[in-house]
Amino acid sequence: MFDLAVVNCSQLVTLAGSQRPRTGLEMRDLAIVPDGAMLIREGRIQAVAPRAEIERQITPATRIADAGGRIVLPGFVDAHTHPVFAGTRADEFEQRAEGATYAEIAARGGGIRSTVRRTRQATEAALLESARRYRQWFLRGGTTTIEAKSGYGLSLEAESKILRVIRQLAAEGSLRYVPTFLGAHEVPDEYRGRIDAYCDLVIHEMLPAVAAGKLAEYCDVFCEPNVFPPDKARPILRAAEALGLGLRLHADQFTADAGALLAAELGAVTADHLEATGPAGLAALKAAGVQPVLLPGSVYNLGSSRYPAARPMIELGLAVVLATDFNPGSSPSASMPMVLSLASTHMKMTPAEGIAAATINAAWSLGRGHEIGSLEPGKFADFAIHDCGDYRELPYFFGRDPAWAVYVAGQCVYPA
Repeated sequence: MFDLAVVNCSQLVTLAGSQRPRTGLEMRDLAIVPDGAMLIREGRIQAVAPRAEIERQITPATRIADAGGRIVLPGFVDAHTHPVFAGTRADEFEQRAEGATYAEIAARGGGIRSTVRRTRQATEAALLESARRYRQWFLRGGTTTIEAKSGYGLSLEAESKILRVIRQLAAEGSLRYVPTFLGAHEVPDEYRGRIDAYCDLVIHEMLPAVAAGKLAEYCDVFCEPNVFPPDKARPILRAAEALGLGLRLHADQFTADAGALLAAELGAVTADHLEATGPAGLAALKAAGVQPVLLPGSVYNLGSSRYPAARPMIELGLAVVLATDFNPGSSPSASMPMVLSLASTHMKMTPAEGIAAATINAAWSLGRGHEIGSLEPGKFADFAIHDCGDYRELPYFFGRDPAWAVYVAGQCVYPA
């Protein structure tokens, strides 16, 4: 007996294929089933086929999800977000509009450290309440899984508080969360001028506590010469790896290659940002099998014109990922459809490449490609029905959240 049948899909965009991330021309093959349908049992996909074939297997007990001639896609997998924080930085947004740079604002105590001060003061309950609000923003764009970083605590107590909130959000079930410890996001106020002492705190106190409490799957470091240069980032990441955490890096957002080269040296799962990465860094990522996670929303919001070199990355055979970088400072958007639009207009990725980067490639970057990211038998029934007739409308109609209904494990978590 099947629990649910999804029928009347103008395009069932399955992304079925090889059990690995997609590269090169593979990123354009979305394995679309025109007028397709799916059968779901106990939260997992049982069959994907043309509508007529599926309808023959429906019983009176099967619930029907009628897509109404809309498109159906795997739920977006947002592989780089910062979803738990207090307050906003709307004041800094205004300052940038008046000509201040991101670096200038940070130098006078704004930026990440301003959010850290607010987040430290906030209660766990208050952080949970605001994060539940942002959860709805992800869902209404068709996202079903996010990688969720800490990084706005910068103390053992506050980082643990953020990661506990992420664990509670994951337990609630309507959006999947993959937790990442980002204690090395910035040097906090009380350690200014004492970066070595802060790195020791991260290595010897924060990381062991996070690992012992099973609060994170990954560790990330903001690797930049004026934040955590490679010689400071390397021992943090090695300590994390020794504790069983996977490695991710904020790399080359402002400065070429140092972050990408470190990610390659350490065999990190991903290198994220890469706006400044040059040929040497890209070649190193390719040789080491590191997936690039590109964040065009932060480039757009900071008013920059230096987007990551997506086309050379794809031509080199890198398994490109797209993500929102949702955070209160540089990218306060949870909309993956907006990211798809930016990827096409500013990085010249085709709509199909963008969708592959935001679903199956992102799933593999989180170690979950065998369970989510495509619509194939055996995988979780995480999908979205979008109010479009063709998948290319997702980036074409920019600035809207097109999800009509969103399902996680076969349960509707966001009805239109």
